Amino acid sequence: MGLGWRGGAGTLRIRTGGSRYLLGTWLLLLCGSWEAHTQTEDGTSVYFWETGPWGRCMGSDCGPGGSQSRAVWCAHVDGWTTLHTNCEQGERPSNQRNCFRVCDWHKDLYDWKLGAWNECVPVSARTFGAARPFTCSGGEEGIQTREVNCLLKSDGTAAEDCICDYFEPTPRLEQACLIPCPQDCVVSEYSPWTSCSKTCGTGLRNRVRSVLVPPLFGGSVCPNLTEFQSCKPGPCTGPEGMYSLRIGAWSPCSLPQARTARQAKRRKGKDQGLRDRPGVKDPETRELIQKKRTRNRLNRQESPFWDIQVGYQTRDVICIHRNGSAAGRSLCIMRDLPLTVQSCVLPKDCQLTDWTDWGPCSKACVDPVFPRGNRTRSRQVLQFPVGEGGECPQVEEVESCEPQGDAVPPCATFTWRSTEWSDCRVDVLLSQQDRRRNNATELCGGGLQTREVYCVEANAELLKYLNDLREKDKAGQTQRQQKPSVPPLLSITFQITASRPVENRLCEGPIPNRSQLCQIPCPIECEVSPWGAWGPCTFENCDDQAGKKGFKLRKRRITNEPTGGPGNCPHLVEAVPCDEPSCYEWKLLSLDECVPDHDKSCGPGSQLPQIQCVNSIGEVGDGTLCSSSPALEPVACQVPCSRDCVLSDWTPWSTCSQTCSSKTIEGKQMRIRSILAYNAGEGGALCPNSSSLQEVRNCNEHACTVYHWSTGAWGLCSDDPSSTSVNTSTSGSTQGSCSTGMQTRKVMCVRVNVGQVPPKKCPDGPRPGTVRPCQLPCKKDCIVTPFSDWTPCPVTCDEAGNPVKSKQWRKRLVIQLPSNGGQECPELLEEEKDCEVPKVCPGFRWKTHKWRKCQLVPWFLRQESPTAQESCGPGLQTRAVSCRQLDGTQADIGECLRFAKVMPVITQHCQLPCQDDCQLTNWSKFSSCTADCVGVRTRKRALIGRSKKKDKCKNTQMYPLSETQYCPCDKYNAQPVGNWSDCILPEGGRVESVLGLKVQGDIKECGQGYRYQAMVCYDQDGRLVETLRCNSHGYIEEACIIPCPSDCKLSEWSNWSRCSKSCGSGVKVRSKWLREKPYNGGRPCPKLDHLNQAQVYEVVPCQSDCNQYVWLAEPWSVWKVSNVDLKENCGEGVQTRKVRCMLNTIDGPSESVEDYLCDPEEMPLGARESRLPCPEDCVLNDWGPWSRCSLPCTRTNSRIRTAYPLRSPSVGRQCPDTTDKEPCGLNLNCFNYFYNITDWSTCQLSQNAVCGSGIKTRMLDCVRSDGKSVDIKFCEELNLEKKWQMNISCVVECPVNCQLSEWSPWSECSQTCGLEGKMWRQRSVVQASQGDGRPCPPQVEQWKPCPVRPCYRWQYSSWSECRVESVVCGHGTRYRNLSCFVSDGSIDSEGEGEGGLVDEELCSSLELAVDGDKQITLKEACTLPCPGECYLMEWSDWSSCVSICVKDAGVDFGSVQVRSRAVLAQEPENLQLCPDQAWESQPCSGGECFEYKWLSSVRANSTRPLIWCQRSDGLSVTGGCPPVNPLMTNGSCDPPCLLPRSFCSEAGICMCEEGFTEVLSPTGQLDQCAPIPVLEIPTAGDKKGDVKTSRAINPTQPSSTGPGRTGRTWYLQPYGPDGKLKMWVYGVAAGAFVLLIFIVSMIYLACKKPKRPQRQRQQNNRLKPLTLAYDGDTDM
Repeated sequence: MGLGWRGGAGTLRIRTGGSRYLLGTWLLLLCGSWEAHTQTEDGTSVYFWETGPWGRCMGSDCGPGGSQSRAVWCAHVDGWTTLHTNCEQGERPSNQRNCFRVCDWHKDLYDWKLGAWNECVPVSARTFGAARPFTCSGGEEGIQTREVNCLLKSDGTAAEDCICDYFEPTPRLEQACLIPCPQDCVVSEYSPWTSCSKTCGTGLRNRVRSVLVPPLFGGSVCPNLTEFQSCKPGPCTGPEGMYSLRIGAWSPCSLPQARTARQAKRRKGKDQGLRDRPGVKDPETRELIQKKRTRNRLNRQESPFWDIQVGYQTRDVICIHRNGSAAGRSLCIMRDLPLTVQSCVLPKDCQLTDWTDWGPCSKACVDPVFPRGNRTRSRQVLQFPVGEGGECPQVEEVESCEPQGDAVPPCATFTWRSTEWSDCRVDVLLSQQDRRRNNATELCGGGLQTREVYCVEANAELLKYLNDLREKDKAGQTQRQQKPSVPPLLSITFQITASRPVENRLCEGPIPNRSQLCQIPCPIECEVSPWGAWGPCTFENCDDQAGKKGFKLRKRRITNEPTGGPGNCPHLVEAVPCDEPSCYEWKLLSLDECVPDHDKSCGPGSQLPQIQCVNSIGEVGDGTLCSSSPALEPVACQVPCSRDCVLSDWTPWSTCSQTCSSKTIEGKQMRIRSILAYNAGEGGALCPNSSSLQEVRNCNEHACTVYHWSTGAWGLCSDDPSSTSVNTSTSGSTQGSCSTGMQTRKVMCVRVNVGQVPPKKCPDGPRPGTVRPCQLPCKKDCIVTPFSDWTPCPVTCDEAGNPVKSKQWRKRLVIQLPSNGGQECPELLEEEKDCEVPKVCPGFRWKTHKWRKCQLVPWFLRQESPTAQESCGPGLQTRAVSCRQLDGTQADIGECLRFAKVMPVITQHCQLPCQDDCQLTNWSKFSSCTADCVGVRTRKRALIGRSKKKDKCKNTQMYPLSETQYCPCDKYNAQPVGNWSDCILPEGGRVESVLGLKVQGDIKECGQGYRYQAMVCYDQDGRLVETLRCNSHGYIEEACIIPCPSDCKLSEWSNWSRCSKSCGSGVKVRSKWLREKPYNGGRPCPKLDHLNQAQVYEVVPCQSDCNQYVWLAEPWSVWKVSNVDLKENCGEGVQTRKVRCMLNTIDGPSESVEDYLCDPEEMPLGARESRLPCPEDCVLNDWGPWSRCSLPCTRTNSRIRTAYPLRSPSVGRQCPDTTDKEPCGLNLNCFNYFYNITDWSTCQLSQNAVCGSGIKTRMLDCVRSDGKSVDIKFCEELNLEKKWQMNISCVVECPVNCQLSEWSPWSECSQTCGLEGKMWRQRSVVQASQGDGRPCPPQVEQWKPCPVRPCYRWQYSSWSECRVESVVCGHGTRYRNLSCFVSDGSIDSEGEGEGGLVDEELCSSLELAVDGDKQITLKEACTLPCPGECYLMEWSDWSSCVSICVKDAGVDFGSVQVRSRAVLAQEPENLQLCPDQAWESQPCSGGECFEYKWLSSVRANSTRPLIWCQRSDGLSVTGGCPPVNPLMTNGSCDPPCLLPRSFCSEAGICMCEEGFTEVLSPTGQLDQCAPIPVLEIPTAGDKKGDVKTSRAINPTQPSSTGPGRTGRTWYLQPYGPDGKLKMWVYGVAAGAFVLLIFIVSMIYLACKKPKRPQRQRQQNNRLKPLTLAYDGDTDM
């Protein structure tokens, strides 16, 4: 929509839109009734111009050259658009105009200017003039507005708002505000009545009150602060004194009129006389005179600073009547007339120069965090204030600023840096009882390493580069046209060097960690297998078989590769010398079947051996290699015939009983065989005897001289001379290798149990090498930071003002330690030197010059005084003051103004003695006392000149010449004060614990310390003095103990338990138990179990070799045939054998062990029943092993075992089956096998590790289908899948003890003086405890008392009475003293009176100020009222600070305090002459928010309650309490109407309710509301006709009532004496009811309207009142 321009009337209307026009047009066309009317009935056009909004400002240039357009069309009054020709062309609005095209760069040229907020206007005042609400709680909501304009920044000219609005929305023009409620004046209670102003006649008594809260925000004004009461002490016996001599105020100081001319004349005469004197023209004399003038210039006050002029001032002395009128001086009783003229200093205001230009900004660099600095300007003093002249304002001004200019460098930024990490240490993690503390070199695993953290300037190189550029520009060494020789700023490459450390306080942000966990890899120990069997005797070198010396070797292998390679393993080969060595020999594989000789079927025969040619390690070779050794011959054997004895085969040779042979030891091994069948009579071969069934042979016949090569440790890696690379040093932290070096070791031949032997005793083949290459680590040089800047020299001075010598230091840090032969660190890391002592302490002092001559008031001004003399009397003298440095050199006055104490006085009153006056010298100093409290001391003075001869001066009563006083008695008493401090350990380094083991690198945390209590020293008057007076250094020390922490103590590890399984994988356990619980913050214990034992267990898997213990069965014994047939010796019989459990070794079963160690299920049978073959029977050997059942185990499969015949049967007899077969049954003789994985072990660390990286292991177990663990080979033979990870890494949390920083230096004392000062120091947690480490102690802050120092302060005495010289009344002066007081700093001691008064010298070091006020006022004008005068009292004390607030609403309008002056009157006749009372207020801070409420209590002898307003702090006040009852609109009562049955009338008068009458007090106030007497009207039933009236309370009270009441009303009593309603009450009620019915009927008939025809109800168009409500939104 747009605004339309009506052509005829020129008025604006709202266009309704195009849709309405189109609809109307369509309807007109449809109806065919479109008829154009161009004018209305009154002649105005029905067409008008309408315009759209202005478009966007367009143009090619920025600024005012743009243009914008808008749409213009012709419209009908009904809203539809028509042709342009229907509208008046002359009134057509413009569709284009010039505009300001805004561009982005205009943002810096234009800005909004915000005006100040206007006065807060109530919302109610804006809502069509509605009245303000009557009640106010907290404040009234309002709105305030301001002006906002768009301005051009350069000259402040106004611009279009659209320009500024383009960049920033128009700031808000209105905001909500709060108008405080009116605050009425609140005054205190009255003081007691003063005594009567007269002792006789009629006088006045006064009582006064003071203002507590001033009227604010339109509150009611303060009531009268004074109340008067006449008094008549008694009639006067004589005439009253009616006249008094009154002295007036001194007039302003002025110069005598003729003084200037006379001085000029006198000076001219002196100069003329000087020039006329003979000899004055002498140059030397003139020079001396000039020097004297220069020296005395300040004394003559010729300096403009001290242009002091002495003038005079006068005052009037008049005689006044008691009524205040002036009278003749003769009517007053004449005494010595006071001075009416006196010397004075002509006042001069302070004069200053103009301000200097602003100094440079303290921030000379770009700092994004704190961008602003300060700059100052000053001005000099031209004229000091003299007399009562105005004081000097501030001479220095400071304002914030930002650095200006294009080339402002960036500010220095600071960051944290750190040194390299120290070596990893494990010993700091050990607990107290850990035995490994004694050997920390072998520790490994998790540890702790530390580093130092320091602060450096982060952009020091950049700033140096920019500074160098500026220096070159200044020197003109670079030209703008030339390309600079330095690289561009963006391509600066800085050399990596250590930065200079700065103070740590400059670095912000978190401090990097100063300790961290680290890891020392634990070395892997070498593990080897058991020794193998001895090999054959072979040549040392098979390629060189010249000698006959040989060796038998046995070997073992490495089962766990150690750290550093196999060179760290024990020897793996042992050798024994032997004879007849050979490199290859024949190996017997098996013997063929015995074949009888001569093709017989039985009898002797031979067995052919099956052999191979093998070398010493079992490798098969060509047969020709064994040509030197004879081939094995066929072995003789016997095939038994049918009647021969049958023997079994020989068993394998047993294990050799010894590993070597000596003179006393031989190795033996044996084999046995048994009889299987006996021979038959004489026809067969006989069985051999029992000794022939066993064979023994020697074995291991080599001597017990075992040799092996022994190696020493590898030496250090040294340079290899043959290597060409150079090991250069590096400053980096890389540990890479720089070149190849060489390591050597010692190799020697050792004979077991003997020692080193010549090398030829050992074989050369397995001899280890003595040299190996190695990688040389790079050298690391020491890196240190540059020295820090020298610490600033503190300028300290002693009490005499002499500079005290001090030191300054600087330091540097080692950030990389040298290693691998790098450059060592310098020894000097900290330097110290003496500070340059200034010649004079910095400071300034005032120097006072001599007093000038006492100047009297000119004689012509005081000659009228009867007692005045021309050359003597009171006068004034002045002196000059200059500024000096502490060494006495001249300084600028401004320095003393800023840094020195208060300027000394430059004027003083003086007295020129007259001839009759007595002149005395000043008092001498008191004589010295020989001892305290003993004797007296005196001081003296003497008469001067003519006074010695005057009798009146010799009167020692009036002019004493000596004074005597007792010597001061200084007795001091010391006593402790305050609490004991914390227990503080002595300053020092690190300590060791009770056990002598190093505590974990901490600072001393326990042991004996000291606690302190402050001492205070008092003198005999109970005043605080320095503690040195009591020969005390300020403390009581007492030894104390900080208990040392004791860690949880556990036992050592128990032994490992036996593996839980004898075959396969099991677990073994070891544990610790609790020996001592922790205390005093020691390391905590692990979790305790129910038996209160520390639950510390280690569980690891273990593997038991299933073949570790085996059953060994001896051969079967000889048959014992049950049916004894000695002839045949055959048949059923029993065989037994011995079965033992043996320890299995690589050489076979070695020794017998307990049977329980072997598997009982695998135990062979120890006896068997069988049939002994008879002669000619077939004899078979023992059954062979069963074949393995094929998987899966089913009954259809079977297994077999076989035997072969040893003796063929005779003819006709058959051999039994040589094959035995049985079906396969699951878990009977056929088994399935599968892997079983164990649980993970606990995290296993190295034996020398405390924590860190470890490993968890688990094992595979082969389990048979019946659940029995078997040897792993059964599963491996089946090639079962192994899908499990057997080892994983793990971490054991390190027990890191809490690490604390060192204690900070002691803080400044919390109080500069007094008893309660404390010093604090803190420490912080550098490393929090981890794991089972020792927790942090709770105390991170300690305090101790400060030495007690007396608190001195300047304090005013009370003002003296107003002094008016020997005159009754008038203008005078009152005085007070400034004294030095001492206190102990407590609040209670601040109010000490004379008891704390001390010598002023003790306050000499303090600034001359009282309670922070430097303006010292020791005298002030006052007025002593004359008799009968009405006057203002002195100002009351400032009231307590009161907050103008509303508690419930939480609104605060600031705090204020007030003081007031009440009026005091002495004569009733002079009351009309009394001045107005006065009050003044000032803002304050920290005011308390009070509430006011009415309180009442009933007095003992009165029915009238006592009502008063009380403040929430308990103070009774007048004003401030809200009205109790809602007041009428036209009246309010003061005091409020709080009596029972009372209310406030419209006229503002307290009145009583109906039925009660007012009883007034003598002062006219309502005292109580009494019941009104009742009139009884007798009825027919009453027998009594008299009238009973109640007693009148106040018969003198007038019958008329106050405004608002028509008079007294007598009540008719409706109830009878019996309490029932009387009959007339019922009659009146019935009559009233009838009357009411009649009235209602009449009203209904009068108001009833006739019926009208129905018509359509019209909509109720009554206007509703328009209301505007303010919702309190603060954004309005």
